[in-house]
Amino acid sequence: MESSLSAPSITDELVLRDCEAGDIPEITAIYRHAVLTGSASFEIEPPSESEMTRRRELLITGNFPYVVAIVADELAGYAYAGAYRPRPAYANTVESSVYVSENFHGRGIGKALMTRVIREAEARGFRQMLAVIGDSNNRASIRLHESLGFRIVGMLQSVGWKHGRWLDTVLVQKALGRGDTASPSRAGR
Repeated sequence: MESSLSAPSITDELVLRDCEAGDIPEITAIYRHAVLTGSASFEIEPPSESEMTRRRELLITGNFPYVVAIVADELAGYAYAGAYRPRPAYANTVESSVYVSENFHGRGIGKALMTRVIREAEARGFRQMLAVIGDSNNRASIRLHESLGFRIVGMLQSVGWKHGRWLDTVLVQKALGRGDTASPSRAGR
């Protein structure tokens, strides 16, 4: 008799949790690879662990969500939402970022991370989430965001020069919670 059970999927092994200080070396390595080989980030030089620690501390002290994905004791990816802009009128809007280790691309980890970050941002009272997708040819990121309810709201053409070519950025946006249908729940800072 044939078993109806299939092999466990990556989501069966996936653990999502808040980012901890001890995660920074692995996060730095994932981001380093993305900076050096990809166009998701327009940084040219990968930041050091101390810089990534500083960035994490700003997010944590600002009460922004920062989540990691663990698969079989390996940090497979991370995502966070941070301040969109520093002016008080933007206090209810966040900008998200998600990076997945090259060993785990295409396995649903980015979607799981972003789903958790969206949920946490809503719970913290944020009303809009934006993402700036580096490279208009990054179809995987565009599809990921669209599958989570983001809509394309603009494209900036040829705003970045990286890897010997001009790159566009695609701006996507998602309303969180009650969005703009009521007064904001977060006061401007």
